[in-house]
Amino acid sequence: MAGYLLQETAVRYFLEVVRTGSIKEAALKLNVAPSAVSRQVARLEREMDSLLFERHARGMVPNAAGELLAAHAKRAQQDNERVLNDIAALRGLRSGFVRVVSAEGFAFDFIPTLIARFREKYEGIRFHLEVCSRTDIPRRIRDGEADVGVTLSSVPEAGIQLELRHPSPILAVMSTEHPLARQRQLSLSQAVAYPLALPLPNSSVRQLLDISCSRQGLQYRTAMSSNHADALVSFAAAAPECIAFYGELSIRTRLLAGTLVAVPLRDREMNERYLEVETLAGRGLSDAAKGFVHFLTEAIQAG
Repeated sequence: MAGYLLQETAVRYFLEVVRTGSIKEAALKLNVAPSAVSRQVARLEREMDSLLFERHARGMVPNAAGELLAAHAKRAQQDNERVLNDIAALRGLRSGFVRVVSAEGFAFDFIPTLIARFREKYEGIRFHLEVCSRTDIPRRIRDGEADVGVTLSSVPEAGIQLELRHPSPILAVMSTEHPLARQRQLSLSQAVAYPLALPLPNSSVRQLLDISCSRQGLQYRTAMSSNHADALVSFAAAAPECIAFYGELSIRTRLLAGTLVAVPLRDREMNERYLEVETLAGRGLSDAAKGFVHFLTEAIQAG
């Protein structure tokens, strides 16, 4: 494949079709006509002398050749960005671009606050923060779509470098007026005596809660459920009789402001959770990303 292809519009349009699975959706993202995207993909297939997609009624899926080209193109883009960042680093840490992917709980308050503090010192560094599922974060890093991932513990992932693995126990979160707010530590049996604000069953919090309750023969009452973790915390802060469950880092600003209380739980399962900071193994980060990873891990360990 000619090297110049990777700099052309055709590959940029091709990658957007890979991401969206549709000519129409790719065109919307690129703000161009669908016919323009279709022409560029067809042109690339002619120059590669190979079909790159399997066309289906519901969209387009890259075939083996398309997957190879997409992986190569993403790595090339990442290398280009790293070179540009490294050149900028010769002038000091005054410019650069850092792409962060995060589990939802960390993206509402903790990471944006850290980015703001980091930019107080390095105001030329730009950031993009995207919320993803836990399973999607390693893939985005491997595919070159992100530099740094912040997630909760999972099975080890091929091609992923762990910059930090730090305990992230689940706490009982409640209003300052809650009857249990002055306790230094709680058992889950005490907490489930009150109505709960709970995430959906596929969340790590809910899974660990259900495991622990099952082991102890405990039952709980759900006052509110939501797929938005911060909504649950806001509800618990406003409902004096209710309890939510969250990690300390995700609500650190609110705790410091005294708008709610988080009490440690003594139950084993509620303490078997870890925060991970992930990067791509075998590839050097830009100075901007290195600086932010160092800043991020220090802030987590200082908690």
